[in-house]
Amino acid sequence: MAQGRWQSARSLLLHTGDDWDRRGHRATVLAGEPYAGAWAREWLLAEPGSAGAATLYALTLVRRALRGKEEPDRAREACAGAAALAPADPTPWLGLLLLARHLGTDEETRRVFGEVRRRHPEHHHAHHLMAARIAETEARGTYELCAFAERAAAEAPADSPLAVLPVVAYTERHRVLAATGRAPADPATAGHWAEPSALRALGAAFDWWLEWGIEEHPRRYVDLNHLAHATFGAGRYAESAALFQRIGRHATPAPWSYLDRDPCAAFRAARERTLGG
Repeated sequence: MAQGRWQSARSLLLHTGDDWDRRGHRATVLAGEPYAGAWAREWLLAEPGSAGAATLYALTLVRRALRGKEEPDRAREACAGAAALAPADPTPWLGLLLLARHLGTDEETRRVFGEVRRRHPEHHHAHHLMAARIAETEARGTYELCAFAERAAAEAPADSPLAVLPVVAYTERHRVLAATGRAPADPATAGHWAEPSALRALGAAFDWWLEWGIEEHPRRYVDLNHLAHATFGAGRYAESAALFQRIGRHATPAPWSYLDRDPCAAFRAARERTLGG
């Protein structure tokens, strides 16, 4: 990628097809590479009508806008242009949702999330973004957040990893409460996972993992790390041990980085305490 071989990215996205979760995951990962913008432009010059090139370039602008290095409106325009080239693809709308989640209004965020869901009702990344947004902006407490996550899990197919979304929602809730000084940073000290509703959500998500697993999903390690983080915080060390064994070294920044922690250090500390070194 650093050498500008955009043909490899083109081939990868072409063979991804309409597996929308995988397409969104691959495009956002590629867009995060330092040289992605340059070779996405080269791809666009070579194939001006390519929806893949337009989507990838738009996502690189989104990444830059979120770092304060690009005008958000320019990124929005690029996402809209990519969406026009591929009306069925939720990935350009995912780019707009990434922007709205951090820089947009509640109305804009909900509207864009609706466009993603219209194209792929179980979009994994989009639901995680929406849970984080609701946790940060819901003035009435946690009712809307929990209702959103539980409804999404209930409406999804039985094998959908959205079964883990209620755990993600409770984790986001604690992140916001701790960041605003309304709860201790340590979930165990806060008694966060001792709440009956949180325990039910955690138990249901862990049981779902035992039955269905998430071996093929492109964002499976995000869910596994959320489950390991939650079971560890709840003191359910037998369950967290099984999850840490499955995760191996595949730590994800969220949720270990929450509350400005070093994610690798937090992950290692939890894993060593659970597995005994």
